[in-house]
Amino acid sequence: MRKLINSTYITLDGVIENPVWTMPYFDDEAGAFAGSQTDGADALLMGRATYDGMSAAWPTRDESDPSTGAAYFNNVKKYVASTTLTDPTWKNTEVLRGDLIEEVTRLKAQDGRNILQYGYGSVTTQLLQAGLLDEVRFWIHPVLEGGDSVTTPLKDVKASFELVDTKVMKSGVIIASYRPKVGQ
Repeated sequence: MRKLINSTYITLDGVIENPVWTMPYFDDEAGAFAGSQTDGADALLMGRATYDGMSAAWPTRDESDPSTGAAYFNNVKKYVASTTLTDPTWKNTEVLRGDLIEEVTRLKAQDGRNILQYGYGSVTTQLLQAGLLDEVRFWIHPVLEGGDSVTTPLKDVKASFELVDTKVMKSGVIIASYRPKVGQ
């Protein structure tokens, strides 16, 4: 069975929106880790808001430069959980129109590598509550951004995790990887 891995950039004050604040920290070390994530995944899963942001940004990037990641993001199979998106324009995108839990269960049962998910919102919450999220990786950046935190729309969501791995980068970014605790 394929693993579903969530990877989310986050500030010390819990902000995940508009992660331009990651750019000063995206060095060779971060690029290598990000590359290992994408090398291990042959599909992306996202909600509508993440799709809108990524589909506006990635197609404009140079696919001939391997350091951009654009070739991967523009060509990998993408699944979007949305009830309103009808005609996705980003290459290799399929809209999941049925029940999210049933659709993701079906995707995870298919042959293939990991399924990668960026961002942390209502789609992630539903997958976590259904026991479909296998791992979450928070890229904790040493900045305060202000604004709504990741927990703002998730105030009623409770879950316990066990630490799987940590990676501390020279830039000060900490990648904390967690697995949901079974039975929690």
